[in-house]
Amino acid sequence: MSIERVTESSPEIVEAMGRLIPQLSRSSVPLDATATERFLSQDSVHLFVHRAGSDPDHPGPILGMLSLATFEIPTGLRAWIEDVVVDSEARGSGAGQALVEAAVEYARTLGARTVDLTSRPTREAANRLYRRCGFQLRETNVYRFSLSD
Repeated sequence: MSIERVTESSPEIVEAMGRLIPQLSRSSVPLDATATERFLSQDSVHLFVHRAGSDPDHPGPILGMLSLATFEIPTGLRAWIEDVVVDSEARGSGAGQALVEAAVEYARTLGARTVDLTSRPTREAANRLYRRCGFQLRETNVYRFSLSD
């Protein structure tokens, strides 16, 4: 098993987006090649992928991914984890935990003060994962203003 930060698009990354995004969200459209290139070109967004193998010459297929967004605000650099997904065939293998831990460590190297994420209460396995990784449930309200309505 290996985790890597992806900085450039490739047919393999586009294929992984097409396979994994529907497992994350039925309502989200997978990124095509142009959208993947645009996504990866952002300086403040980092894509981490989990691969089945650890041999650099034959790393194996991408079985999971996670996005880490970082942003500077007046109180410091913050980081936010989004779109954590592990292929249904690889769940329970430690891939999610390895992805989250890699993203947290990368945020630390960038100087982020905090790393936040959200997860629906119904995603019980994901919530257990985040607690195992050291995240604490906060007493807060999350508000959303939909711009697509």
